[in-house]
Amino acid sequence: MGSVSLKIGDGTARFKRATVCSSAVNILMIFSVISTNLFALYAFTSSPKHHQNHIFHNTHKNISLISEQVSLILREIDSSQKKLAKMEKELLGYETIDISRPNIANELKIFLQHHQLPLGKDSRTGITEMVASVGHSCEKSADLLSQYMTYKVSGPCPDDWSLGQKLILRGCEPLPRRRCFAKPVPKVGLSPFPISLWKPVSEKILTWSGLGCKNFECLNKKKLSRECVGCFDLANGYENQKFVKAKSKSDFLIDDVLALASGGIRIGFDIGGGSGTFAARMAERNVTVITNTLNIDAPFSEFIAARGLFPLYLSLDHRFPFYDNVFDLVHASSGLDVGGKPEKLEFLMFDIDRILRAGGLFWLDSLYCTDEEKKRTLTRLIERFGYKKLKWVVGEKADAANSGKSDVYLSAVLQKPARV
Repeated sequence: MGSVSLKIGDGTARFKRATVCSSAVNILMIFSVISTNLFALYAFTSSPKHHQNHIFHNTHKNISLISEQVSLILREIDSSQKKLAKMEKELLGYETIDISRPNIANELKIFLQHHQLPLGKDSRTGITEMVASVGHSCEKSADLLSQYMTYKVSGPCPDDWSLGQKLILRGCEPLPRRRCFAKPVPKVGLSPFPISLWKPVSEKILTWSGLGCKNFECLNKKKLSRECVGCFDLANGYENQKFVKAKSKSDFLIDDVLALASGGIRIGFDIGGGSGTFAARMAERNVTVITNTLNIDAPFSEFIAARGLFPLYLSLDHRFPFYDNVFDLVHASSGLDVGGKPEKLEFLMFDIDRILRAGGLFWLDSLYCTDEEKKRTLTRLIERFGYKKLKWVVGEKADAANSGKSDVYLSAVLQKPARV
């Protein structure tokens, strides 16, 4: 090797021979660089065997622990999802009745099975399947319900309306729909409205099966309720004088009550309306009234319909199937008693308040008070709603069965406030 020396002045170029010392230094530097790199490479790529095993063992152990934790979390999530789904189904009534039982009618299974929406989840309601509406207490009467749902599809329905009513009174409401045809009863000789309001109803157009009485003569001799003694006799007795002629100070007259209304009365709801006489009197004054009734010991619903009025077959344990604030008037008598349970009466009063518009009237008509405590309880409950007392009378009147005894009754006309 040699160094190159360029001398520009004379135009010549000459090579100068390198010394032995400089060559040795260069070789030593190259050897040092190579050896240093080899040592670093060895240090990074090699380790003792026992250390490798330790690291591998710890890594495997950590991965197993993480895997177990992840599996536990996934199981908890799955369990929570199942619990939430079960709670949702219980709240919505999906699985109230176990349709896998061997004694469950096939029609009931078909009615209660889930039906997926064809397009998946509904964006407005959030539901993914259609669910049948059946009362939660039906589970307690599954045998009766299965009997009710045993019939020939597209054939005549069994003559079992009394069985259906028994289920309703046990809290099995609403009942499931059925795919059969109800027994037709010829409605021959119906009078045109408004003559039908007071025209005697023919016994031939009513259904008497399942009832103890088979004619009006038998019914009119029985005390069906405090408001219904002879209430199917439209020609004689007191029925055609109700609400237009008072027998005691607790009997309010319709015209007097209507005069208290602000904004007029157009539609009303009658709770436990007997044979429909209140609705008939209101119809004469161009007010439409829906009468809540059940066929307990008498064909109330058919009789009311034969008079050209609107019966609603519904127990008082059921939420009223009306929207909020729609009625101008709610009329109730001793049917409001609901078994004397203060809690049930409270729920009922809130539902009455819900369907009554602000400024509307709640007419409490001769509610029977068994004792002073019941009167105080009812009074405190009513006062909680803040209604204005337009009329309030506590008085006695003769027993409807003419037993010679006097009973204590509370009558009131209350006006619902406009709450903010």
